Amino acid sequence: MFTTVLVANRGEIAVRVIRTLRAMGIRSATVFSDADAHARHVREADVAVRIGPAAATRSYLDVDAVVAAARSVGAEAIHPGYGFLSERAELAVACDLAGIAFIGPPAEAIAAMGDKVRAKQLVEKAGVPVVPGRHEPGLTDDDLVEAAHQIGFPVLLKPSAGGGGKGMRRVADPADLADAIGAARREARSAFGDDTMLVERWVDRPRHIEIQVLVDSAGHAVHLGERECSLQRRHQKVVEEAPSPLLTPQRREAMGASAVQAALSCGYVGAGTVEFIVPGDSPDEYFFMEMNTRLQVEHPVTELVTGVDLVEEQVRCAAGLPLRFGQADVRMTGHAVEARVYAEDPAADFLPSGGRVLALAEPDGAHVRVDSGIEPGTVVGSDYDPMLAKVVAWGEDRAEALQRLDHALARTVVLGVVTNLGFLRSLLAAPEVRSAELDTGLIERRLDDLVDRSTPRQAAVAAALGHRAEREAAVAAGDLFGTTTGWRVGEHAWTTTRLRQRDQQVEVRVRGAASAAEVSVDGDDPTTASALLDGGSLHLTLGGMTQVWSYARDDTTVWVGHDGHAWAFREVPEVLQRKGSAAGGAGPVLAPMPGTVTLVHVTEGATVTAGEPLAAVEAMKMEHVVRAPADGVVEKVLVRPGQAVPIEAPLVVLGAGVTGEAS
Repeated sequence: MFTTVLVANRGEIAVRVIRTLRAMGIRSATVFSDADAHARHVREADVAVRIGPAAATRSYLDVDAVVAAARSVGAEAIHPGYGFLSERAELAVACDLAGIAFIGPPAEAIAAMGDKVRAKQLVEKAGVPVVPGRHEPGLTDDDLVEAAHQIGFPVLLKPSAGGGGKGMRRVADPADLADAIGAARREARSAFGDDTMLVERWVDRPRHIEIQVLVDSAGHAVHLGERECSLQRRHQKVVEEAPSPLLTPQRREAMGASAVQAALSCGYVGAGTVEFIVPGDSPDEYFFMEMNTRLQVEHPVTELVTGVDLVEEQVRCAAGLPLRFGQADVRMTGHAVEARVYAEDPAADFLPSGGRVLALAEPDGAHVRVDSGIEPGTVVGSDYDPMLAKVVAWGEDRAEALQRLDHALARTVVLGVVTNLGFLRSLLAAPEVRSAELDTGLIERRLDDLVDRSTPRQAAVAAALGHRAEREAAVAAGDLFGTTTGWRVGEHAWTTTRLRQRDQQVEVRVRGAASAAEVSVDGDDPTTASALLDGGSLHLTLGGMTQVWSYARDDTTVWVGHDGHAWAFREVPEVLQRKGSAAGGAGPVLAPMPGTVTLVHVTEGATVTAGEPLAAVEAMKMEHVVRAPADGVVEKVLVRPGQAVPIEAPLVVLGAGVTGEAS
């Protein structure tokens, strides 16, 4: 067995792998970029090696730097986690040349299954059903167009390399096909360095079901049942569970056997996942989609229902040890559900967010697991994937697991960075989720119901009184003229604060100290309220009900959280109108998030119509198109392709009084 293993990754997966290495008595090493010098995985490893600047291509994606780091700490093996180099055959080859074990499959298997064209051909020969389509190598744009018309619309464009939904496009209108191919190729080239595309039939209301497999170096293979991963947004999984509520024991046996055949067809070794698509209108059918030649993000749900530590099994397989159990020994007990916590803003079309984690609380307790890579003070930027953590719960049955997960999310606090926590709770409460009527398009269809863009009255009061209590505590005792209570001879006066939360403004009037106040929100009748600030906890009493809120503040923003939801408030200067600044003058179209400009579609003097693309900005390996909000003339183009821009940076200036939006 190995004595030292290098984890060539970051964030929650690096922390999770280190945990198992520690339990196995193996010394853990890891790597870090300049952006992660103070990250949690760096502190938790036994030793950490700097490998380069923030840019992933010059650090976490630098094969030579990773191998050199392993050599420098005497590591006998490298665990790649997922993402970054985990599915790059180059790393497996480099490890072999350096005499270092790669904790993953052979390079040949990575190359075969990493190429979706070759993968489909391999498994098809092994008798595994595949989605109808065209998957020869080297398809040109004209080939893709011809194939799409032969298959019939809608079709799905997919990159041959990579995964995670990057570069995928559903095309229903033949008129949109050429633009979709171009955008898909650009995104695939940026994410994977390979813009090879394939096209296949779009399966309506599909369910995404994947099978976990393990294969040792002697070719002994087992599957550990399935995971249901149908709750997705933009082809990115959001909530996963095991087992699938769809499969009967007979279907599970058939799909498991197909998964094992797919793994054996490419000489696989280690832990891998074979992904299938099941048509919503024909649940007895299933088609191979792809094989992920690495550990999956959602692996904890399989671990909770089988009792198998998949990272430990990966390490054992890489060390040449045989599997300790056969197929007949695998048992799935109970039900597990996982929710991914992302740094993204559901109310702003799920655009990536960022910031410094000001307050953090992660749930614990029986049958609840959190895999996390953050801690108070962590800076979340735009250099890497926006996933921060995973919250997982187990139950005797599906209903209990869902209830336990919802309760765990309600006890999760992240302030300082906008996350999808509130959205996750809304999703778990959706009737279709509770009844297991799932498909990959469910979130998109129910989006308006699942995303709450409102500003609750209690949240505004919590922000105003919390800030008031904080300021009062900082004032020297007895300094009446330095307090914020509106004190004067005779009685307290009302003080008015206008707060902005996203694009909404709310007016909060307060009279008295935070511990004994009257409040009025947007001119409603005054209500007695009190707030006691105890560190990061705010005990708020409003209307005779006391609740505990989370509270944090940075230089410009007050953050409050309750029941898994969070709100960020900024004070609005008096000079601004209630509905925003005055219209008029040239209208800048703003970057919806920090990122890099990949395309500029217009030139100065061009006439554009509402909805027409102006520019494209990439963040977190996803391309976002910025469109004209109204008809107008391009007065100025302020950016160029390749330019890095912060959030709300002006990209293009249109006619008077317009602002931009992203799609």
